[in-house]
Amino acid sequence: MLYTNVTMVKNFFITGFPGLIPKYYGPVSAMLFLLYLAIVAGNIFILVFVRHERSLHKPSYLIFCHLALSDVMFGTVTLPKTISLYWFDDRIVSFYSCFAQMYFVHFLGATHSFILMVMALDRFIAICSPLRYNSLFTNKTVSMLCGISWFMPISWMFGVVFDAMSLPFCNSNIIVHCYCDHLSIINLGCENVRSSTVLGLGLAMFSLLLPLGFIFISYFIIIVSVMKISSSEGRIRALSTCTPQLIITCLFYLPRCFVYLANFVGYTFSASIRIVVVMLYSLLPAAFNPIIYCFKTKDIKENLKLKLFTKKK
Repeated sequence: MLYTNVTMVKNFFITGFPGLIPKYYGPVSAMLFLLYLAIVAGNIFILVFVRHERSLHKPSYLIFCHLALSDVMFGTVTLPKTISLYWFDDRIVSFYSCFAQMYFVHFLGATHSFILMVMALDRFIAICSPLRYNSLFTNKTVSMLCGISWFMPISWMFGVVFDAMSLPFCNSNIIVHCYCDHLSIINLGCENVRSSTVLGLGLAMFSLLLPLGFIFISYFIIIVSVMKISSSEGRIRALSTCTPQLIITCLFYLPRCFVYLANFVGYTFSASIRIVVVMLYSLLPAAFNPIIYCFKTKDIKENLKLKLFTKKK
């Protein structure tokens, strides 16, 4: 039904990577499929392995499990539709399915950010107050804090979605992206787009900058505390316990901060480059995180070696 220049949208059309030549559909979709397999297999392995090994039932590894669950869910929400787009030319997504995908994309992103804040708190207490760590930071405490990290974004993400759903759309239902996200959808709106943009940006900055600020302060204090350790061996040992957490945090935040900073100073990416960059920083860390868990954390690495050695014998 059409009212002046406003269309009642029933479906959205997903473009995928703009300008991608059809002869590259096969290789690109194959890479995305392998990426999805890596995300699912690697993170489910972490979940099962930590669950199975009672020696890993510690706060740090419970946090890794929450991050792994978030990564699996994000990959499952985004990649299958993108892959089917190139395998089956399935570019149509229904109105409500698109908003459901948008909800989970931003909900999982915010949740992941808050869980990283819990991880920084874990390292802060472990390094700065090691004698009180076992009493302050128990498995129950971690479960409660991670539960809050999952629960907090639920309500405000519903508000963002319903606000975007109320927008009238101006004769366009083409989403220039590989999945439905807030910015791509509201750019199709006719009226009140500014208020929706401010709402979405404000909540995105809250879920990004609040945890990032806490993380930055925590690791700054950790580094200062470590520098006060008299022996170089002690300093290296203390910093090594933070290495996996620092790598995981940097993989999540640095690309996002770079993109936001580039936009802030007025540098704009072309649509194709922007989408490639967003896909890379959204999905590649989810594939690499299980490798970091396995090779950069002492307990998981030793348990894996023990399992492999025992199996060989």
